[in-house]
Amino acid sequence: MKTEKKRKIFNPAKSVERAGKVKAGLPVWKLVSEGKVYSWTSKMERVSIMRGGVPYAAIEVIGSSINMPVKDVLHIFGLPQTTYNKKRREKSLLGQRESEIILLLTELIDFGKRVFNGEEDKFQRWMKKPNTSLGGNTPESLLDSVTGIQEVKNSLNRLEFGNLA
Repeated sequence: MKTEKKRKIFNPAKSVERAGKVKAGLPVWKLVSEGKVYSWTSKMERVSIMRGGVPYAAIEVIGSSINMPVKDVLHIFGLPQTTYNKKRREKSLLGQRESEIILLLTELIDFGKRVFNGEEDKFQRWMKKPNTSLGGNTPESLLDSVTGIQEVKNSLNRLEFGNLA
């Protein structure tokens, strides 16, 4: 007799609890840079943070989270190394677009680590491998746009629930 595979039913509340980061039923994302903690639970809070800007040092935080050299992260933003070095020294803030990408990447990294059950090494390797669901591109090659980040997130979501990713 053939047994059917039990399908997972998506429960957003349970997914968030699994991350261990819940504030009144909402996910809490955090970015720590230059000694300051940026945290948000909603898109509107994210908008507020990105309008204020995050420090250039956040680029290093993102790079270390996905095991990507700073020069490669700078390529995502189209920033020359010299400009980055100067702005970092001056403790300047990134512009609104760049801040948004940093915050979205923070959310993506958190989600990716959750999908891989906290195994950062596996998540980092997955980010570097060509992916069929992303048209043969590596996930990290798509991080230079909001659309690319969303597609990587969609791929992680499919992976989490056993679909092609």
